[in-house]
Amino acid sequence: MTVLLEVKNLQKVYTTRFGENNVTALSNVSLSVEKGEYIAIMGESGSGKTTLLNILAALDKPTRGKVLLNGKDITAISEKEISAFRRNNLGFVFQDFNLLDTFNLKDNIFLPLVLSGKKYNEMNKRLKPLASKLGITDLLYKYPYEVSGGQKQRAAVARALITSPQLILADEPTGALDSRSADDLLRLFTEINREGQTIWQPEIFLKIFICYLSAFFLLYFLYTFSFKAFLQTLCKCLKIPVLHLWISEALCSVKRRFL
Repeated sequence: MTVLLEVKNLQKVYTTRFGENNVTALSNVSLSVEKGEYIAIMGESGSGKTTLLNILAALDKPTRGKVLLNGKDITAISEKEISAFRRNNLGFVFQDFNLLDTFNLKDNIFLPLVLSGKKYNEMNKRLKPLASKLGITDLLYKYPYEVSGGQKQRAAVARALITSPQLILADEPTGALDSRSADDLLRLFTEINREGQTIWQPEIFLKIFICYLSAFFLLYFLYTFSFKAFLQTLCKCLKIPVLHLWISEALCSVKRRFL
């Protein structure tokens, strides 16, 4: 597959207010993302996830290193051109939605196209299939304060997708949602990714892991026959290889200890 995003030897060092100390947020980070991939990044608070996301989003510049999007070094783009570059190539989904309360959902979704100078007919043509896919067609003339958190986030996803970006950057998009809305959003992102959209999400697999682990514990107490065979089959269905061993070992340990 084609490499869409390439990060080379990225370093970010912050200097404290009076220049007394240097804080290294990122050190020699290198990675590549192929077109159509769904990438998640996990780490504890303060490990540099947001710093990395901000640099990939061209919102911040690294101390050293390069970020190539389709071969173009975004760290070398001038301040005059960077806003247009972000608008045309990147889509953003935020934890707190970042919708304007004075605009209805339709106008919020149209905003990046308005800034790009697109005509109204073209904007409507792009919106109709997108709104239908996201299930927000009947909500377009409502204001953000009139809809639920899950519906706000769907509108935010539509705003990110309407420009047909090369890369979607989602910064903990389920953080402000209830469990049901979060599950719906994750399924939506999976569907979007299957259609070929490249997505980058910090920490999202940690929440998926917790959800699956909770479900496994519930099933464990309900299930009494052939536990080992049942667990192995269920783990294979997850298709998250790194987590299979953790979940299997954790639940088997519980069984040995309490039964």
